[in-house]
Amino acid sequence: MPATISSIAELEALYELPSEASLLKEVDRIIPEYRAFIEAAPFLALATQGPEGLDCSPRGDGPGFVRVADDKTLLIPDRRGNNRIDSLRNIVRDPHVALLFLIPGIGETLRVNGRAVISVEPPLLESFAFDGKTPKSVIAITVESVFFQCARAILRSDLWNPQKHIPRKDLPSAGQILAAVTQNRFDGEAYDKVLPERQKTTLY
Repeated sequence: MPATISSIAELEALYELPSEASLLKEVDRIIPEYRAFIEAAPFLALATQGPEGLDCSPRGDGPGFVRVADDKTLLIPDRRGNNRIDSLRNIVRDPHVALLFLIPGIGETLRVNGRAVISVEPPLLESFAFDGKTPKSVIAITVESVFFQCARAILRSDLWNPQKHIPRKDLPSAGQILAAVTQNRFDGEAYDKVLPERQKTTLY
């Protein structure tokens, strides 16, 4: 590809220096102001890395599902999913993680970088029980850096504008995608038929 950047020097020459605020906002712990964002967020993206490469997976639950244990520790219950455990496999082999918190209606996002371990301590799992169901594990993150991201990306995308919501029927369904990638060896129509109820009954 022509005209690509191949050095840090070239990259830095292309962009202006970051503003003072962009640098000052990063801290190595969870201050009360950042804690407020974490406790209000019902959704985050978790990025991990391993021998096979990178992974970024969604995590969501009611606001406050990520517990601030102290100003250096976050606890995330691993709720039911598809059992691929890509993120967990990566954490076992490389503890570096990155989080991006999203709050509906809020332009700023919150970014956290740190190191994670996977805990199966029974009292900890029980403390995250919901409707009598406990997570199989809890991701415990030691925070190394925290900072907010300005609202430009959310504003440009108009992400929270309900008038811009796309009807689900306008995009391929999960079953249609599975049928396509398996060249119709997978019964996508049957999958779509039972998916809503299965998701409802296996949410936790």
